[in-house]
Amino acid sequence: MITDRQRKPDIGAAFFDVDLRVGRVVAVTDFPEARAPAWKLTVDFGPDVGQLRTSAQITNYSEEELVGRLVVGAINLGPKRIAGFRSEFLVLGGLDAAGSVHLLSVAGVEPGAAVA
Repeated sequence: MITDRQRKPDIGAAFFDVDLRVGRVVAVTDFPEARAPAWKLTVDFGPDVGQLRTSAQITNYSEEELVGRLVVGAINLGPKRIAGFRSEFLVLGGLDAAGSVHLLSVAGVEPGAAVA
């Protein structure tokens, strides 16, 4: 987990290679195999991308708070194995002083919308 508040080095135009999209959480399941408390999320990114799965240390949200919620994801970072689970994207949020993730909020767009 990132807790460092120091500014990171400039990455230049590489930032524009990251595909940021809006998706809707359609399923949430427990992830007891993870080292830190986490959920497995299935998120619908619309007809051009489809559904992707990720692991997220966002247990400060209940399953009921997450299902149906719009989230922002970085969908082209490549898959990563987390405790045997294939995580396909990174869900984005802000970190509070205690290190809890607060998901970015979006409204007025449909799943699959690009983030500008």
